Amino acid sequence: MEQFMRRALELATLGRGHVSPNPLVGCVIEHDGRIIGEGWHQRYGEAHAERNAILSVKPEDEYRLPDSTAYVTLEPCSHYGKQPPCADLLIEKRVKRVVCCNDDPNPLVGGQGFAKLHNAGILVETGMLANVGRELNARFFTFFEQQRPYIILKWAETADGFIAGAGGKPVKISGELSHRLVHRWRSEEDAIMVGTNTARTDNPRLNVRLVPGRNPTRIVIDKQLQLAADLNLFDNTQPTIAYNLLKSETVDQTIYAQLDPDKPLLPQLLADLYERRIQSVLVEGGTTLLQSFMEAGRWDELRVFRSQTVLGEGIPAPRVRGTLVSRQRVGNDELTLYKP
Repeated sequence: MEQFMRRALELATLGRGHVSPNPLVGCVIEHDGRIIGEGWHQRYGEAHAERNAILSVKPEDEYRLPDSTAYVTLEPCSHYGKQPPCADLLIEKRVKRVVCCNDDPNPLVGGQGFAKLHNAGILVETGMLANVGRELNARFFTFFEQQRPYIILKWAETADGFIAGAGGKPVKISGELSHRLVHRWRSEEDAIMVGTNTARTDNPRLNVRLVPGRNPTRIVIDKQLQLAADLNLFDNTQPTIAYNLLKSETVDQTIYAQLDPDKPLLPQLLADLYERRIQSVLVEGGTTLLQSFMEAGRWDELRVFRSQTVLGEGIPAPRVRGTLVSRQRVGNDELTLYKP
């Protein structure tokens, strides 16, 4: 029944910002229309959703497992990683039926989990709320299917369409609620990216300060390594990747990654991030960097804050290219979301 899968999907979201590079997964154990166990993957390296759900079943209900259905948002894993295979656990507990949203795009799993369950005599159903499951794990699916990170473009613009003041001067545009929301977004993504001009003029920290959560990997594009070494980006308080055309070197937590000047930079950069297993990037750069992603068609989501501030002059915001998904108020700002 869809109500149990919707509950599993709801549980899965509780792992956001904690489980990458693993997917978000939730699991509900149902018997005769009643939930007897539920769980989600809470933190990378720790127990998966199916194990947590089974561990939550009360001793007096354990005998019901062989006549129960497990609703899982993604195909149970079939291989040994940091945790043993969830498919084996479901077989061990003799669960009667397993219902999933999606097949796992990871080639280490890719149908093998379902095959194990089927060979053990467990009924398997797939495709329930498949679109919702794909949206939940859009980063995971993009990473394996397109072999690049999921790209989120974000900026704040004034009511008259400027992203910064004259000459690129930093200007406070969005309000405090919007600022806090951005910090939550940072905590949910693997990495955050800016370009040379933003790094130089704003001297951002690109960390998470206003909400609880992990700091993302910082990414800066500095082709000729012209940025000053005393910028916040190079304080070695969190991993930082500086993409450039001159050298490859690692100094403490700062990685200088050299790109080939004779090849397009963006495809190289995305391919390198894929090799580093970075599944999502929040791009907070200036107009030039943001526009380059849109022109290349290498983006998956666009988030734009529009404030009531009027500048009169400054750096124009990028031109939106995409389909409007939603519009909402965040304090005095308007947040609009777009998809390609």
